[in-house]
Amino acid sequence: MRMAEGGVTSEDYRTFLQQPSGNMDDSGFFSIQVISNALKVWGLELILFNSPEYQRLRIDPINERSFICNYKEHWFTVRKLGKQWFNLNSLLTGPELISDTYLALFLAQLQQEGYSIFVVKGDLPDCEADQLLQMIRVQQMHRPKLIGEELAQLKEQRVQKTDLERVLEANDGSGMLDEDEEDLQRALALSRQEIDMEDEEADLRRAIQLSMQGSSRNVSQDIPQTSGTHLTSEELRKRREAYFEKQQQQQHPPAQLSHPRERPTTSSGALGSDPAGDAMSEEDMLQAAVTMSLEVVRNNFKTEGKK
Repeated sequence: MRMAEGGVTSEDYRTFLQQPSGNMDDSGFFSIQVISNALKVWGLELILFNSPEYQRLRIDPINERSFICNYKEHWFTVRKLGKQWFNLNSLLTGPELISDTYLALFLAQLQQEGYSIFVVKGDLPDCEADQLLQMIRVQQMHRPKLIGEELAQLKEQRVQKTDLERVLEANDGSGMLDEDEEDLQRALALSRQEIDMEDEEADLRRAIQLSMQGSSRNVSQDIPQTSGTHLTSEELRKRREAYFEKQQQQQHPPAQLSHPRERPTTSSGALGSDPAGDAMSEEDMLQAAVTMSLEVVRNNFKTEGKK
């Protein structure tokens, strides 16, 4: 506007429009001279942090309030809001929290990367963020990323999702399984068979346990009890044999037996003959135990039904 006062048709004005300005451009960049003059309106002054004069003062960066950093026509601010420092770089997805112990290292790293750092001296204008963070402290769970990195990750995720959808569409309805899927199916089938076998063994163990519980309730007066809660296999075998012999004697008195060494039939109708003549075989005792458990359950149902 000041140049136009001399006339918009003048040669100086036309030259001014054709030549780019060294103090600003259309991207929003301003020169250090423009920023310095703008800060003077607020009574603020810029001092080069890298200068030997300032370094001789040996001022701890924590005691400052704000830094302005520049590299290749890009400016950003590192400012203390409340009692915490923040990196307010517009290339990040959000403000980055900087601890007091990391501040000096962060500034030194910027210097190594070629940044020019300026200290803002003076009383900064009041702002709502500074007032709010005077009362609370910020805890940052995730560091902000560069905007370009976030966009690249989102693009990669979209590409992976598209590739996965294509694979699913190609396999849909084809009925073909690759080797990995076939191996998985075989492993699942084997695991189901093992589970079924374990269930059958568990059912058999429960049936034997029920038979022992039923026999202990029915003949608690006839079978001697041991002091321990856990019986050995020999004690269990003797108890089962004694109980089975008593059951057979009640059903078939000794006078009616023509062969004293022949084992009488059990309630299931199976003839248990022992070649040695002294003890029942394990299969016979197991069959008798299962049969007896069923009889105990039926009797309990009948008793409950009468009640």
